Amino acid sequence: MAPILVIALRLLVPLTIFRWPLGGALASMIVDALDVVLVDAFARLLGEPGEFGPLYAQLDKWLDMYYLSIEAYIASRWPEAILRRTALALFAWRLVGVIAFEITASRELLVVFPNLFENLYLYVLIMHKLRPSLLPRTWAQMLLVLVILYIPKAIQEWVLHWEQLHPWQWLRETFIRPIVGG
Repeated sequence: MAPILVIALRLLVPLTIFRWPLGGALASMIVDALDVVLVDAFARLLGEPGEFGPLYAQLDKWLDMYYLSIEAYIASRWPEAILRRTALALFAWRLVGVIAFEITASRELLVVFPNLFENLYLYVLIMHKLRPSLLPRTWAQMLLVLVILYIPKAIQEWVLHWEQLHPWQWLRETFIRPIVGG
C-alpha cells in the first residue's frame, strides 16, 4: 500500500502546477526527491515492508517526465521566445536522455543528459516574481544563466547517477526513523 500511496502522490501533486506553476513544481520536486523516504515512512505507519521493488527505478524516470511535461506545457506559453525555446529544447534533451537510459540502462547517460530544464523553469518563474531584470534577453545572457544553473545540476546528476550515492538513506536514518520509530 505504501508504494501505491507514493505513486498516487507523484501523479496528483504535479496537477497543482497548472494552478500554481512555481509552488506545484516545487511540491513535485519535493515528492520526487523524497519518494524513497516517503514510502519508508508510510510503510512504517501502516506496519508493512517499505520497498518499491525493482520496477520503480524505471517508473521513477517516467513519473519525473510526467511532471516535467506539465512544466514544459507551462513554459510553452511563456511570451519571451528566448526563454520558451530554450526551456523546450532542454526538456527535449532530457527526454532523449531518459529514452536512451531506458534502452541502454546506462545511468551515466543521465549525466550527459541532465535535467537542466527544471532548473531553468524554476529560475524563470522565480525571476519573474522577484527580479525580472535578471531574465536573459539575449543568447549570450541565456548562455551565462545556463552555465550558472548547470554547475549544481551537474554535481547532483554525477552524485546520483555516476557515483550512485543515495542521500535519501541519510535522510531516512537521520529524520524519518527517529520520528516514526524503528
